[in-house]
Amino acid sequence: MLPYPDIDPVAISLGPFQVHWYGLMYVVGFVAAWFLGRRRAQRIGLTRDDVGDLLFYAAIGVVVGGRLGYALFYGLSQWLADPLWIFRVWDGGMSFHGGLIGVLLAALWFARKKRLAFFTLTDFVAPLVPIGLGAGRIGNFINHELPGRLTELPWGMPFPGMGPAPRHPSSLYEALLEGVVLFAVLWWVSAVPRRRGLVSGLFLLLYGVFRFLVEFVRLPDPHLGFIALGWVTMGMLLTLPMIAAGLALIAWSRRQPIPTSSGA
Repeated sequence: MLPYPDIDPVAISLGPFQVHWYGLMYVVGFVAAWFLGRRRAQRIGLTRDDVGDLLFYAAIGVVVGGRLGYALFYGLSQWLADPLWIFRVWDGGMSFHGGLIGVLLAALWFARKKRLAFFTLTDFVAPLVPIGLGAGRIGNFINHELPGRLTELPWGMPFPGMGPAPRHPSSLYEALLEGVVLFAVLWWVSAVPRRRGLVSGLFLLLYGVFRFLVEFVRLPDPHLGFIALGWVTMGMLLTLPMIAAGLALIAWSRRQPIPTSSGA
């Protein structure tokens, strides 16, 4: 059994002003996306300044969509009991699936503005996302969020506030799969121009599969529990449309023309 690292969730504290590690992880994700996106922007006819604009709209989509998604999928009763709760983002509660919808809407608007095919833009964006996902899961780990189920594996950890029994470090599993592995695969696949929709489909498929698998070792949200068959969690349920959409998009991409020198 490994000890759970004792890391203060507050990274910087200056009087009443506090900067949390979780918030810094969002900064890490957007800075990485900005840096990597600028390297490939010319492929689809964007300027380096366009990448900054795109990430600005994506950031709004992540925050607004992530918060609304959490409220609808995981905290509807709390929202109905306290309507102002949704604005208290510092209390925690962001949904990846809601954030994804927000980013897709931002991408749709940006693609129309720049007269780009929607999936050309999402193929460009998909490899930029996993670093932020991985960083966010590390933020969850520092914040003592997303506890795992009990385990006898040697890397199990006693989760703070849940007794001495070792548990899966499920947020670290997600950081590895959704962050490191997903980035490595997508960045490698997109290193050369691919048929439109392939990279986007791989993102949806791989994230969905990784998240579905980790849900088996992650405790379900206590106020929801298992929602079907005694083992299906809300996280699993929300990944199924992603997996289906990813497979459909990969199949659709096979009917697209092979690009010659540009992903546009």
